[in-house]
Amino acid sequence: MPPEAPPSKPRPVRTGLASRGDRIGAGAAALACLVLLSVAAFLSPTHEGHGTHEQLGLAPCAWVALFDKPCPTCGMTTSFAHTADASYLTAASTQPLGFLLALGVAGNFWTMLHTAVFGSRAAHTAMGLVNGRSLVMLLVLGLGAWVYKLATWG
Repeated sequence: MPPEAPPSKPRPVRTGLASRGDRIGAGAAALACLVLLSVAAFLSPTHEGHGTHEQLGLAPCAWVALFDKPCPTCGMTTSFAHTADASYLTAASTQPLGFLLALGVAGNFWTMLHTAVFGSRAAHTAMGLVNGRSLVMLLVLGLGAWVYKLATWG
């Protein structure tokens, strides 16, 4: 009769909860989203649809100064500020991608906070949505928003 094999260690049971590192990372991401949204809420959106970033001590847009045309991200800060003020139509008409990104940051805040507090795998699932296709889609949306901004400039 062969010798008895030593008992093997039991496999860890996967609880479906996020790891401690994932929870800390999600908490940091939630905090970053909250800071971004809080700054946007603090700003007063300009009526011109661009230049709100100057309230943060940043320089005026060089594209506007040199070419009298909007840069690819022109109006993003203004759109975030309108979104934070719940002026959604104004935010979307100011900079469509800025509006979508502001909503995405708000949704991301809640997803990351949920993971940090409860240990859910929601952040892991959300991060799975970031891939080559979604980045190409973001680039296409960005180009479309820039074309929109160029068409509505002045």
